[in-house]
Amino acid sequence: MCLRRYKLTIAYDGTDFHGWQKQEPPDRDPLRTVGGVVCEALQRLLRQRIQLVGASRTDAGVHAEGQVAHFDAQIPIPIDRLAKALNSRLPGDVEAVSVEQVASNFDAIRSVHSKQYVYRIFNTVRRPLVNRHVVWHCWTPLDDGRMQEAAHRLIGEHDFSAFAAAGHGRTTTVRRILRCRVERDVRNASELHVLIEGDGFLYNMVRIIAGTLVEVGRGRFDVNIIDRMLSECDRSLGGPTLPPQGLCLQWVRY
Repeated sequence: MCLRRYKLTIAYDGTDFHGWQKQEPPDRDPLRTVGGVVCEALQRLLRQRIQLVGASRTDAGVHAEGQVAHFDAQIPIPIDRLAKALNSRLPGDVEAVSVEQVASNFDAIRSVHSKQYVYRIFNTVRRPLVNRHVVWHCWTPLDDGRMQEAAHRLIGEHDFSAFAAAGHGRTTTVRRILRCRVERDVRNASELHVLIEGDGFLYNMVRIIAGTLVEVGRGRFDVNIIDRMLSECDRSLGGPTLPPQGLCLQWVRY
């Protein structure tokens, strides 16, 4: 039986994970990562070595509704039963949403057309007790109209070095944002969502964008700060890097 390539879509609560990427520090036990847990479950299920390649290397505490990964394997069970079989071996904070066979040249990273992230802000004086692991709490009122005006200026192809953390390790900081909007949750007006779709993202880019838009919403920054950051490529002009728990990878398109 020859190896075939498979596309795996995964959802997870990132609270208790050290990110996606498998990590095995020297002289220490391996850290609990999403990629490591899923890969181990696949290997137990299929009884073969698996190399799992994820579309996005989400950080510790970041969640996903539609992370995508690919792997090559010999599958001894019907493909339509694989996700269910895999879920029986996964912990409760990870779910295999679907598995499908794809062309041998499909690559979870290189074949990406775009990804969408959402940053969720709980914008009220009340604490988010029930959902505190999936939102960031901002008790000061935010002007979502001003935030949307600033967000619109991010759309297009730009040098986003001012929105990247130091040591991002990328050879180019040019990225293309296809959509960026700020909106209230229709089911809960206390939740403000920053949605960003792009062809790729730099390290902490979405969290820095969200932090800068929050400062605009608070009235501390003018909406023109986005133009200055894009033209001057100066990280110090922007807002803070917001905490990871509000960030979620919603989907990856190919």
